[in-house]
Amino acid sequence: MGENREREMEDALAQLHSIRQSIDNIDAAVIHMLAERFKFTQQVGALKAEHGLPPADPEREKEQIQRLRALAEESHLDPAFAEKFLTFIVAEVIHHHERIAGENGR
Repeated sequence: MGENREREMEDALAQLHSIRQSIDNIDAAVIHMLAERFKFTQQVGALKAEHGLPPADPEREKEQIQRLRALAEESHLDPAFAEKFLTFIVAEVIHHHERIAGENGR
């Protein structure tokens, strides 16, 4: 019985390692996607600064939150978590836009 238990433990550890590799791959993809997203939001910030538009767009943010909450529900992800995640990202984007506007003297 001890030998079976040891084999089961080894199998469990191998499975755990495999699952963790998948998680690591997803984490890498998330980081790459965020980097791509921020490349585009930097372009938005530059455009806004160039034309004297405000860094924040509350109506757009509201629409995005609603859209992401719906996507989260469809994906069986907690919509409140999705909203917190987007709110965090948007706050960082606005900070970038404010910095860009300041660099452009607006």
